[in-house]
Amino acid sequence: MKPDKTDFQILKARRHGRAALLLALLAVGLGACFFIPREPGPSAIAAAEGLAADIKSFRASRDLGIDLSTPALETFARVYDRVRRNYVREVDEAVLMTAARETMRKEYPDPNGVADEVLVMSAIRGMLASLDRYSSYLSPRDWRDMRDKMRGEFHGLGIEVRKGKDGIEVISPIDGTPAKRAGLRTGDVLTHADGKSLGGISLRAGVLMLRGKAGTAVVLTIRRGEATRFDVRVVREVIQLASVRHRRIDEIGYLRIGAFTRDVSDQVEAAMESLKDRGDPMKGLIIDFRSNPGGSFDESVEVSDYFLEAGRIVSTKGRTRSAHHSAEQGDLAHGLPIVVLINGGSASAAEIVAGALRDHHRATIVGTKSFGKGTVQTIIPLGANDALRLTTAIYLTPSGQSVDGGIEPDIRSRMDKNRDGDEQLQRALEVVREMAAAS
Repeated sequence: MKPDKTDFQILKARRHGRAALLLALLAVGLGACFFIPREPGPSAIAAAEGLAADIKSFRASRDLGIDLSTPALETFARVYDRVRRNYVREVDEAVLMTAARETMRKEYPDPNGVADEVLVMSAIRGMLASLDRYSSYLSPRDWRDMRDKMRGEFHGLGIEVRKGKDGIEVISPIDGTPAKRAGLRTGDVLTHADGKSLGGISLRAGVLMLRGKAGTAVVLTIRRGEATRFDVRVVREVIQLASVRHRRIDEIGYLRIGAFTRDVSDQVEAAMESLKDRGDPMKGLIIDFRSNPGGSFDESVEVSDYFLEAGRIVSTKGRTRSAHHSAEQGDLAHGLPIVVLINGGSASAAEIVAGALRDHHRATIVGTKSFGKGTVQTIIPLGANDALRLTTAIYLTPSGQSVDGGIEPDIRSRMDKNRDGDEQLQRALEVVREMAAAS
């Protein structure tokens, strides 16, 4: 059945109304905890004082001054407080402080000429690195960059990365960006930028070495696998994230979702309306999440809801609370067979949608195993301009499974880099046509 525009408008109004209600409830119910910076508790203040004493001792051992009049200590206390209260699992405070001190001393073995604020920020990085690879402190510049990225525009190379062994590991190159055109792949490790090592430094420091003004170039040294190393010159651009693309392949609709930026659900809705208005009725749909690094959790829930009539989409489980997100009636594909494409660069929000559609037997998954990022990060404001990105929950598919370790496809299909064409897409087309013929 082909829906008319009224179907889409009703569905859009209902879901946007729900989103507005949820946002209002979140602001009321969690405002003091997540939106209004709170004063650190006694334990956090004591931890900051302990760090101050340690820095004084560190400086005294080098016959240096011990003036610690720095607002960074308050930032440390705020970060420590949030970690203690909100991290996904209970933390060992002694381990936190040990990691903070050891990182500071390792990064700056001689504190001579090093500002107090720099030492404290090093301690913060060490403390957060002891938790997991995704939690981090967002300086005013970092937070601004993150907001720009969620809006769909930033300056750089166009890659999602994480801290890797001896460098920075590529999660996914983003469609249509310099990194993608330069041939960077999921799993590549960037070991040097312009000859400077990316190993042994924080992820944020490495990212700053990669970013820069549009038009400037950086030479990346890449390790691919165990043996292959090579250099590639990449020119930075203003990255405009085209999160959603769509087209018809004969009777099959093709929907490419490259990242879960803000308002991607609106783009998906518009794309589906356009696909259904083109020529003959569709007989099936392919949703392509390959090399989709994720993004907004809320957007992933909305996109999942667009293709489900009812049932649980995803559950989140934190230290003290759990939440369940369920679908409302209304399927934009109106029951047409769906194939979801994934690969090793499909992560986080992309895995939420893929897991939800498969668990409800709404889609068949084709490709290779996904990345396997099963945690939720919350952006927690610390002051007027900085914030903490903290792992606060794990998420579970409707069947109660974590995606840590990755989602295995129903039908495995690999890409042969030495052959032209898109073998995975061709396999997906075969599968969805078989499903359509059998329905």
